[in-house]
Amino acid sequence: MAKKRAKKRAPAKKRQQKKQQSQMQPLWFEILGVVLIGIAIIMIFEFGIIGRGLSAFSRFLLGNWYVALPFLIIVQALIFMIKRQIGGYKHRIVIGCLFILGSMLLFSHVHLFQTLYESKVLMSNSALKETWKVLITNDGIHDQTGTLGGGMLGAVLFAMFYSLVDSSGATVAGVLLLLIGIILLTGKALIPFLVEQTPILMNDIKKKWAAREKKSVKSPEEKRKESARSNRKSKPKPVDTSEMEAVQENPEPASEPIISSFTAKIEQATQPEIVQEKQSKAQEDSTLDPKDPVTDYPVMGGEQENESYVLPSAKLLEPPVASDQSGEYDLIQANAKKLEKTFLSFGVKTRVTQVHLGPAVTKYEILPDTGVKVSRIVSLADDIALALAASGIRIEAPIPGKSAVGIEVPNNAVAMVSLREVLESKENNPPEAKLLVGLGRDVTGQAMMTELNKMPHVLIAGATGSGKSVCVNGIIMSIIMRAKPHEVKMMMIDPKMVELNVFNGIPHLLAPVVTDPRKAAQALQRVVSEMERRYELFSHTGTRNIEGYNNHIEQWNEDHDEKHPRMPYIVVIVDELADLMMVASSDVEDSITRLAQMARAAGIHLIIATQRPSVDVITGIIKANIPSRIAFAVSSAIDSRTILDGAGAEKLLGRGDMLFLPAGASKPTRIQGAFVSDEEVEAVVNFVIEQQKAQYQEEMIPTEVEVVAPHEETDELYDEAVQMVVDMQTASVSMIQRRFRVGYARAARIVDQMEARGVVGPPEGSKPRHVLLTKSKLEM
Repeated sequence: MAKKRAKKRAPAKKRQQKKQQSQMQPLWFEILGVVLIGIAIIMIFEFGIIGRGLSAFSRFLLGNWYVALPFLIIVQALIFMIKRQIGGYKHRIVIGCLFILGSMLLFSHVHLFQTLYESKVLMSNSALKETWKVLITNDGIHDQTGTLGGGMLGAVLFAMFYSLVDSSGATVAGVLLLLIGIILLTGKALIPFLVEQTPILMNDIKKKWAAREKKSVKSPEEKRKESARSNRKSKPKPVDTSEMEAVQENPEPASEPIISSFTAKIEQATQPEIVQEKQSKAQEDSTLDPKDPVTDYPVMGGEQENESYVLPSAKLLEPPVASDQSGEYDLIQANAKKLEKTFLSFGVKTRVTQVHLGPAVTKYEILPDTGVKVSRIVSLADDIALALAASGIRIEAPIPGKSAVGIEVPNNAVAMVSLREVLESKENNPPEAKLLVGLGRDVTGQAMMTELNKMPHVLIAGATGSGKSVCVNGIIMSIIMRAKPHEVKMMMIDPKMVELNVFNGIPHLLAPVVTDPRKAAQALQRVVSEMERRYELFSHTGTRNIEGYNNHIEQWNEDHDEKHPRMPYIVVIVDELADLMMVASSDVEDSITRLAQMARAAGIHLIIATQRPSVDVITGIIKANIPSRIAFAVSSAIDSRTILDGAGAEKLLGRGDMLFLPAGASKPTRIQGAFVSDEEVEAVVNFVIEQQKAQYQEEMIPTEVEVVAPHEETDELYDEAVQMVVDMQTASVSMIQRRFRVGYARAARIVDQMEARGVVGPPEGSKPRHVLLTKSKLEM
């Protein structure tokens, strides 16, 4: 009996639960609809981070039709609240709205690509890549100023229809989508509607025509006036035949190369200052426990942070000058056809796929046909230069990362690249990188920036007047505008005495600019001593490099509430290596070799410039330890091989045209160097000096070098040699060589010193020299 009662109670409980669920289910649909409407309102008015994020996501998906997404959300919410069931997405009205939205997205994207093609800024044939560049790379989502087309959904629709039915077919497909959406939205078929409405429209047209005929009965005078007016209007206008020919000669876009100009990448809008006042955080962790004690070693060049110091603004530099390269566009199409005809005349079938108009050269990307050897294209360099009437061309075969050959042809006019536009560019420009330097722009217009601590040393070489000193000034200015004096220190060596003297007095200097070549070797040796002392600090603190040591110092300061200074980077800049190698080649080469081999982890980096790229200046030892090179215009391919281990620099144009070979790269990159004027340098230097004076490190300042005249030099063995010569009353170079076991040069110098001081007489052919002193005179 108990079991039967329990069985009866169980269905009753189930019925109550079902009733409660059936009562709650409409409320859930109501709540869901209200929540969706609230989300749509937040998206429309962009309230807070969520509103801005959802709005940006809507722009990414739908482009200029981003308002449609909150509208669809509201429609879906109303369907939930009215129908009280899930599955509204299958509703006829929703599907019709989606079809109409798809047609609008497709129309917008067709218009966007037509605009991009007419402005000649298309970089590739991929609709998705170009849309990503418009939305993300060019910050179209956040700027909200330019046209965004139909977003990524529009790009997908355009790419699909363009690949199937071309651009005109995509427009037809958009019309079909619009018609389907209208049919689904109205719920009426198109053909029956037209059949019903056609008779009604015909009757209306007949009535209006009859009314016009009644009004057209006019007097003879009015008819004469109207005929005179019509005769005046019906006179034929002259037709501009040039316009008709231009329309008829419209070239097919598929057969022409894509032309891109470097000016398209230069943003004209004012951007915020590139350098933010943030503490640079180390990227490599320390290998020790941060609680280990800090040994009390003085950090040379370390100083407390000057909190009132403000980094120089980019506004101190001159704004970029707009360059008019409209004349180059007329030559590009003709040169592209000339290239293809020239190759074809030599039996090489090629096609010009893309053209990059750069600041100094125009780069034509040549796609060779299957089976064509690259060496055949390279061997035709002189013939190509003759066909294009160019002063000299450079062939890059192949282009790294592409299955194409690059032919670089000089422009008629070189467009100037300013340092300000390079530093303000957003490409590869992290604000925390203190040693990031701007070099210039490459052929495609990309701003070329590199970090010194990743290079880690650089050799700059080129002929006189090719742009080396401007490049060095640009590197120094980049560091000054990004790093405070307690973060980066510099040691400058300028034997020419005119290039780097303008930087005297800035707080970043360890010592005044060294202009004496004899002091330069001593200054480099002091930097070597600083490197060795830093490695002692690393060994005592158990760290491996400067980043780990600075991490260790920060952790120690936090734990013990102390203020130990961070270890600064040191950049050693030598503006003319050839003069130093002439004065003290062995000492300079030894110091540079030691720094290049070991100084990277200690935070010391070398920038060495020379105008004589010969083997006796850039020795094999120096080249082996300085992996990054910058080559300016040189006179011969031999000099180019000395710098880059390959030809190419002899074909550069000068005036900042350079080849940059970073560490680990297989081929150099051609760059138009950033120009910085003397006025800009003085403005930044004065701004820095006004905030903080230079605090030179006494340990790094080279001392005065005593100059000894040649006749006053005395060898260490001079006294012993004089005693021997006076005892034996005969003197010869070979005898001193045998007795003291020295070389011929040293023995000859000792004999010359004796002759200058009256100990021995002049040489007499092959006979020994006469000794002029006796033992008694020597003892006196």
